[in-house]
Amino acid sequence: MVLKNGTYKIVTFGCQMNLADSGVLAAILNAHGYRAVETEQDAEVIILNTCSVRQKAEDRVFGRLGELLAIKRRNGVKIAVVGCMAQRMGDEILERAPYVDFVLGTDRLYELPGYLANGEPIPSIHTDFGYEHIDGIVPERDSPYSAFVTISRGCDNFCTYCIVPYVRGRERSYPVDRIVGQVRDFVADGVLEVTLLGQNVNSYRDGDSDFADLLKAVASQTDIRRIRFMTSHPKDLSDKLIEVLATEPKMMTHFHLPLQSGSDRILQKMGRGYTFAHYHDRVRTLREVVPDISITTDLIVGFPSETEEEFRMTLDAVREIRYDSSFMFRYSVREGTAAARLIDDVPEPEKIRRLTELITLQKTVSYEKNQEEVGLVREVLVDGVSRRDPSVVKGKTEGNKTLLFKAGPEYIGTIQKVNVITADSWTLHGEPVK
Repeated sequence: MVLKNGTYKIVTFGCQMNLADSGVLAAILNAHGYRAVETEQDAEVIILNTCSVRQKAEDRVFGRLGELLAIKRRNGVKIAVVGCMAQRMGDEILERAPYVDFVLGTDRLYELPGYLANGEPIPSIHTDFGYEHIDGIVPERDSPYSAFVTISRGCDNFCTYCIVPYVRGRERSYPVDRIVGQVRDFVADGVLEVTLLGQNVNSYRDGDSDFADLLKAVASQTDIRRIRFMTSHPKDLSDKLIEVLATEPKMMTHFHLPLQSGSDRILQKMGRGYTFAHYHDRVRTLREVVPDISITTDLIVGFPSETEEEFRMTLDAVREIRYDSSFMFRYSVREGTAAARLIDDVPEPEKIRRLTELITLQKTVSYEKNQEEVGLVREVLVDGVSRRDPSVVKGKTEGNKTLLFKAGPEYIGTIQKVNVITADSWTLHGEPVK
């Protein structure tokens, strides 16, 4: 297949893992002579890197595909659907959008340049596991100052509602030396902060090295300034990891720890492997050892058979733990998961009501938590200019909160001490310490 200009546009849906995968795919395309462009209208190849965690994410992809049909008819572009949704429903994608040229699963998306170059029959579907060849590839980044580093792929937990183990395969960890080397490469390229990514970083294992050992290696063997990670599973959160958070200065004081439900019965039906009491104990230990820590979570309402009383347990958990922020969703059936065999018996209007009530509560708690930031000095990695006001710069605090303050563009790409002056539910506002 001959492309005139070799231009491409990647549109990413979903989580940070997908953003990291898009960065690797972009690096591979660039190495093959392709060039990224800003809009779909200017691209010869349009790539949708997709998410299958919830129905809404898949609906957004099909909506975007409908929009791309007009561009394909006008410009003759090639369209590739890659990632989790491609892995889960390749045939259905071509049934609903037969004009898609390539459907490439989570391990095959990196081979797109080869399919383009070799005149692969169109349309084509490739979803076999075990064809991932990305060792040594430095991904492209959206920010010059921060980067994602994938430390593992896949998941072995098989939570009953979750499609991830089926679309990303079984868990496999990358070697410590490889991860340390990638962080060193990023530091040499000006990166100040890395986020280590895995579906469950707490179960990372390379020989005798666990996740806490990996964090210590990255901190001690590289010159990176700031280290973050996600996502953690509560059942695998060790005291050893908490101790690293408390003693290693490069670790940022933010911990994303998905709860999902405040009901032990629902947690058991979800296959989460812990009780609320165990979860609460881990949070209590985190806050005792790292008093300044910011804790965020994931919550699902309307799981099959969830009663009003069990929903109230989730509300009570939010009041008791007081998360800094939460990602909140209503349950949606994922075909192929164990929960899909359950009766989805919570009516959709009831799911929406519960979600709305939960969001309202979390917004109040987030506001109260952010008021506790007022008067404190935070270190902010300044990564850009506010979209609303070019005289204001923005960045993330140690606790992963967005902080805005008036300053010139020379502050971008630096770590600044900023005094927090005001706050709302989502954002802090401050002024730099002189």
